[in-house]
Amino acid sequence: MDYTLALLFSLLQVFSVGTAAPLPVEVVTMKSKVKWMAEQLIIKLDKELQVPSDLTLSPLTDDLDSPSYIVMVLEGYNSLISDTFGGIPQVKSEISSLTGYIDQWRQGHCSELRPKPSMPGPLQELQSRKEFIHTVSIEALVRVREVLDLLLKNLDQLETC
Repeated sequence: MDYTLALLFSLLQVFSVGTAAPLPVEVVTMKSKVKWMAEQLIIKLDKELQVPSDLTLSPLTDDLDSPSYIVMVLEGYNSLISDTFGGIPQVKSEISSLTGYIDQWRQGHCSELRPKPSMPGPLQELQSRKEFIHTVSIEALVRVREVLDLLLKNLDQLETC
Protein backbone atom coordinates (compact mmCIF):
# COMPACT_ATOMS: atom_id res chain seq x y z
CA MET A 1 0.00 0.00 0.00
CA ASP A 2 2.85 2.41 0.84
CA TYR A 3 4.39 1.75 -2.57
CA THR A 4 1.13 2.52 -4.33
CA LEU A 5 0.78 5.84 -2.53
CA ALA A 6 4.39 6.77 -3.30
CA LEU A 7 3.89 5.84 -6.95
CA LEU A 8 0.70 7.89 -7.11
CA PHE A 9 2.43 10.99 -5.70
CA SER A 10 5.33 10.54 -8.10
CA LEU A 11 2.97 10.34 -11.07
CA LEU A 12 1.04 13.41 -9.92
CA GLN A 13 4.27 15.38 -9.65
CA VAL A 14 5.38 14.30 -13.14
CA PHE A 15 2.03 15.34 -14.62
CA SER A 16 1.97 18.68 -12.83
CA VAL A 17 5.48 19.53 -14.04
CA GLY A 18 4.90 18.23 -17.54
CA THR A 19 1.66 20.10 -18.13
CA ALA A 20 2.81 23.67 -17.54
CA ALA A 21 1.00 26.00 -19.92
CA PRO A 22 3.18 27.19 -22.79
CA LEU A 23 3.29 30.85 -23.65
CA PRO A 24 0.77 31.83 -26.29
CA VAL A 25 2.33 32.26 -29.73
CA GLU A 26 1.33 35.93 -29.81
CA VAL A 27 3.29 36.64 -26.60
CA VAL A 28 6.40 34.95 -27.99
CA THR A 29 5.99 36.85 -31.26
CA MET A 30 5.56 40.17 -29.46
CA LYS A 31 8.60 39.62 -27.27
CA SER A 32 10.80 38.61 -30.18
CA LYS A 33 9.69 41.64 -32.21
CA VAL A 34 10.33 44.02 -29.29
CA LYS A 35 13.70 42.37 -28.71
CA TRP A 36 14.65 42.75 -32.37
CA MET A 37 13.50 46.39 -32.50
CA ALA A 38 15.38 47.26 -29.29
CA GLU A 39 18.56 45.54 -30.49
CA GLN A 40 18.42 47.42 -33.81
CA LEU A 41 17.95 50.70 -31.96
CA ILE A 42 20.93 49.99 -29.72
CA ILE A 43 23.09 49.30 -32.76
CA LYS A 44 22.04 52.62 -34.33
CA LEU A 45 22.52 54.53 -31.10
CA ASP A 46 25.99 53.07 -30.64
CA LYS A 47 26.84 54.07 -34.20
CA GLU A 48 25.36 57.58 -34.11
CA LEU A 49 25.85 58.64 -30.52
CA GLN A 50 29.05 60.44 -29.66
CA VAL A 51 28.94 60.61 -25.87
CA PRO A 52 31.29 63.19 -24.34
CA SER A 53 33.81 61.49 -22.06
CA ASP A 54 33.03 63.87 -19.20
CA LEU A 55 29.29 63.07 -19.21
CA THR A 56 28.35 61.33 -15.99
CA LEU A 57 24.79 60.33 -15.29
CA SER A 58 23.20 58.87 -12.24
CA PRO A 59 22.15 55.29 -12.95
CA LEU A 60 18.55 54.52 -13.74
CA THR A 61 16.95 53.04 -10.66
CA ASP A 62 13.45 52.60 -12.00
CA ASP A 63 12.08 49.21 -12.90
CA LEU A 64 10.27 48.82 -16.18
CA ASP A 65 7.23 47.34 -14.51
CA SER A 66 4.60 47.58 -17.25
CA PRO A 67 4.14 48.32 -20.93
CA SER A 68 2.51 51.67 -20.14
CA TYR A 69 5.54 52.72 -18.06
CA ILE A 70 7.95 51.64 -20.81
CA VAL A 71 5.96 53.64 -23.37
CA MET A 72 5.80 56.72 -21.13
CA VAL A 73 9.54 56.71 -20.46
CA LEU A 74 10.61 56.12 -24.07
CA GLU A 75 8.16 58.72 -25.41
CA GLY A 76 9.31 61.20 -22.77
CA TYR A 77 12.97 60.87 -23.70
CA ASN A 78 12.17 60.79 -27.42
CA SER A 79 10.34 64.12 -27.14
CA LEU A 80 13.49 65.72 -25.73
CA ILE A 81 15.80 64.63 -28.57
CA SER A 82 16.59 67.32 -31.12
CA ASP A 83 16.22 66.54 -34.82
CA THR A 84 19.38 68.49 -35.62
CA PHE A 85 21.84 65.65 -35.01
CA GLY A 86 22.82 63.66 -38.10
CA GLY A 87 21.08 60.29 -38.26
CA ILE A 88 18.98 61.01 -35.20
CA PRO A 89 15.63 61.62 -36.96
CA GLN A 90 15.73 57.96 -38.07
CA VAL A 91 16.49 56.87 -34.50
CA LYS A 92 13.59 59.00 -33.20
CA SER A 93 11.31 57.40 -35.76
CA GLU A 94 12.35 53.92 -34.66
CA ILE A 95 11.82 54.81 -30.99
CA SER A 96 8.31 55.94 -31.96
CA SER A 97 7.74 52.67 -33.83
CA LEU A 98 8.84 50.64 -30.81
CA THR A 99 6.68 52.61 -28.39
CA GLY A 100 3.75 52.43 -30.79
CA TYR A 101 4.09 48.66 -31.05
CA ILE A 102 4.30 48.21 -27.26
CA ASP A 103 1.37 50.57 -26.71
CA GLN A 104 -0.73 48.74 -29.30
CA TRP A 105 0.07 45.45 -27.55
CA ARG A 106 -0.90 46.97 -24.19
CA GLN A 107 -4.21 48.28 -25.50
CA GLY A 108 -5.09 44.93 -27.02
CA HIS A 109 -4.08 42.73 -24.09
CA CYS A 110 -4.47 44.72 -20.90
CA SER A 111 -8.13 44.97 -20.00
CA GLU A 112 -7.83 46.80 -16.71
CA LEU A 113 -6.09 50.12 -16.61
CA ARG A 114 -3.52 50.73 -13.92
CA PRO A 115 -3.06 54.21 -12.52
CA LYS A 116 -0.84 56.34 -14.71
CA PRO A 117 2.76 55.69 -13.64
CA SER A 118 4.78 58.58 -12.31
CA MET A 119 7.56 59.95 -14.43
CA PRO A 120 11.09 58.94 -13.37
CA GLY A 121 13.29 61.59 -11.76
CA PRO A 122 15.95 61.78 -14.50
CA LEU A 123 13.26 62.37 -17.14
CA GLN A 124 11.60 65.10 -15.05
CA GLU A 125 14.97 66.76 -14.54
CA LEU A 126 15.75 66.72 -18.26
CA GLN A 127 12.36 68.21 -19.11
CA SER A 128 13.14 71.14 -16.84
CA ARG A 129 16.36 71.88 -18.79
CA LYS A 130 14.93 71.96 -22.33
CA GLU A 131 16.72 75.20 -23.19
CA PHE A 132 20.05 73.32 -23.36
CA ILE A 133 18.88 71.44 -26.43
CA HIS A 134 22.09 69.62 -27.42
CA THR A 135 23.05 68.59 -23.91
CA VAL A 136 19.52 67.42 -23.17
CA SER A 137 19.41 65.52 -26.48
CA ILE A 138 22.64 63.68 -25.75
CA GLU A 139 21.53 62.77 -22.25
CA ALA A 140 18.09 61.67 -23.53
CA LEU A 141 19.76 59.42 -26.13
CA VAL A 142 22.00 57.90 -23.46
CA ARG A 143 18.93 57.32 -21.27
CA VAL A 144 17.05 55.70 -24.15
CA ARG A 145 20.01 53.35 -24.58
CA GLU A 146 19.87 52.48 -20.87
CA VAL A 147 16.10 51.90 -20.99
CA LEU A 148 16.53 49.62 -24.01
CA ASP A 149 19.17 47.62 -22.13
CA LEU A 150 16.79 47.28 -19.18
CA LEU A 151 13.97 46.29 -21.51
CA LEU A 152 16.06 43.56 -23.13
CA LYS A 153 16.95 42.18 -19.69
CA ASN A 154 13.31 42.24 -18.57
CA LEU A 155 11.19 41.33 -21.59
CA ASP A 156 8.82 39.48 -19.25
CA GLN A 157 7.66 42.87 -17.93
CA LEU A 158 5.81 43.34 -21.21
CA GLU A 159 3.29 40.71 -20.08
CA THR A 160 2.46 42.62 -16.89
CA CYS A 161 -0.46 44.95 -17.31
